[in-house]
Amino acid sequence: MLALGVPSSVVGDWIADAYLYRRLPGVYAVGHTAPSVQSRLTAALLWAGPGAMLSHACGAWWLGLTARRPPAIELCTPRQVTSRPGIVAHGRSALEPSWLRELPTAPIAELLRQLATTASDDHLRKALSEAEYQGWLELGQVRAVCGRGRPGSAKLQAALGHHLPQLAVTQNDFERRLIYLCERHGLPIPECNVHVEGFRVDALWRREKVIVELDGKDGHAPWSRIRRDRRRDVILRAAGFVALRYVWDLLKHEGDLVAADIARALSQAARLA
Repeated sequence: MLALGVPSSVVGDWIADAYLYRRLPGVYAVGHTAPSVQSRLTAALLWAGPGAMLSHACGAWWLGLTARRPPAIELCTPRQVTSRPGIVAHGRSALEPSWLRELPTAPIAELLRQLATTASDDHLRKALSEAEYQGWLELGQVRAVCGRGRPGSAKLQAALGHHLPQLAVTQNDFERRLIYLCERHGLPIPECNVHVEGFRVDALWRREKVIVELDGKDGHAPWSRIRRDRRRDVILRAAGFVALRYVWDLLKHEGDLVAADIARALSQAARLA
């Protein structure tokens, strides 16, 4: 504000009159303190100074690569900055930021390597497929940031070795568990969340015309939903599709049984084709 020509006395009056609200050292909100995710992230970036960027799990979450909101804001900065409650600063960074979703973030490939230091294998593979699906990176860029002594490299390289682009269109753990089940049992990987005969189905083997629907973790549903789902199954069967349904417990605890059922349906469809 001083650089814009606002006198220091006026700045002092604005603070006294609660027109400016101190959020962090050197960072003020103007007019109100209504909370928002972007305002909190922006305040942290301004506090960290020029060249700061969102990083690690925080940057991945902001870009939608992972659905898990981190407990603290993490950022990289070329300066040496001391972390404070709620903000973890990684100083002396030579990274050039990328501007995605209106805020500076670490380059996507570096962001994935950083995420690999804390994320589970499942969430790392999902983040990798999401980044590729969004067109934000090439897999060669990911390989280039991995190297001996670079935290997360081994885990990220392992994720690359089992990369499944189909994970990007899964919407929950239930659908990802089905994908991993198919991978583990050597079954073809289905398309997920696609439309067939006007309905969105959870998983589809298009050539074999086999559909899998996943029915909630508790296995229970109101009668109206049961009736709707059964009507949909009849319409899909009339169009030549085989519709299979599984509940969460069956997929989680008896995956071999589910895999065998899917394999049988795919085999029978192939013989009839």
